[in-house]
Amino acid sequence: MMTNNQKKMLLEKMLSELELPESAYERAKDRYDDLGEWLGRDESTVQGFEPHIYPQGSFRLGTAIRPVHEEEAYDLDLACKIQQGITKGSSTQEGLKALIGNELELYRKARNIAAPLEEKHRCWRLEYQDHLNFHMDIVPCIPADDDNQGVIFESLRKAWTDDILAESVAHLTVSITDDRHPRYRSICDDWNISNPDGYAKWFESRMNESLRMLLEKAQVDDIPVYKRKTPLQRCVQLLKCHRDLMFKDDSDVKPISIIITTLAAQAYDGEVDLYDALSNILARMGDLVNSTTPKVPNPVNPSEDFADRWAMPKYKHLKLEENFWTWLRQVRSDFDNLTRSEDATFIAEQANQRFRARMDVEDLRKSLGLAQGVSIIVPKAHSIEAAPPKPWERD
Repeated sequence: MMTNNQKKMLLEKMLSELELPESAYERAKDRYDDLGEWLGRDESTVQGFEPHIYPQGSFRLGTAIRPVHEEEAYDLDLACKIQQGITKGSSTQEGLKALIGNELELYRKARNIAAPLEEKHRCWRLEYQDHLNFHMDIVPCIPADDDNQGVIFESLRKAWTDDILAESVAHLTVSITDDRHPRYRSICDDWNISNPDGYAKWFESRMNESLRMLLEKAQVDDIPVYKRKTPLQRCVQLLKCHRDLMFKDDSDVKPISIIITTLAAQAYDGEVDLYDALSNILARMGDLVNSTTPKVPNPVNPSEDFADRWAMPKYKHLKLEENFWTWLRQVRSDFDNLTRSEDATFIAEQANQRFRARMDVEDLRKSLGLAQGVSIIVPKAHSIEAAPPKPWERD
């Protein structure tokens, strides 16, 4: 069996094969900065409303990974927050979304983006293609009103028992557009709410074991989140890589990234060693799924359940909850088998098959100091509950 130091080195070598190049993050930043400048130009119809474009999701958290297939596009999730001049009392969701959509269409033409602007339930999608292909999903939003922020503040204060922390995150709550809302085309005060900025601050606090990063403004960070490479971020990347490969033939039934990211962040206990961090996360994350709803609460909006689709009749055929537990059993088994072997050939094969990390056998043997002997473990495979024939609706 490998030593803990050898296991740590192995995981780091695997991550070096899976990590996005820094140029991908920089290219993503260039693109949303460019879009922000476009919306803020003098001729823009939204310039007077102080539009603010910012990333959300894996690019914001520094947990983005390469697509399974090289030809696939990266997902770059963005929020477009109108910071003043538009409220729920002055605009419908449809009106706000159309306002942003018109500017995005002008941007698409100005930047010679060939694919047409695509409307999704909550967002607009731009297919940006050059050296790196991106799906740019832009969600229009406005700051949530005081009542919504107050409700979030009270729920967070009960969950976290820290008023300063709760107030900081609650203040970042936004109201978003969604064409599935029953009053999407009418003036109403019950827009859906979201808080990607607050979630990022919460995740950063889990990375850093303190409230300091949560209270910082991302715009003035000296070190971007994606450059920090903390054990938590790297564990999330490994888990998502395993998930993507395991469900490569039917991605609609796979555990969604926000569930994996949330449970991993909650299970993380500040370990500085990558192997220890992944071991403890895998051991604990299943215990953090509640037996009743909300099964995986949003840490910055505890009434929201990230696993709500598990129980929805509409998605019953996807067997989402069963596949989550199947995946968790499989990744635990694969991680254990990978780190118990001392055979470089077996390790290289399993790293590629289970985590899509390609490594040279001889280099692996030398760098980890592995013996020439063979100690092969046959991994146990857990069956995936596949979905029936498509189509079904998904944003």
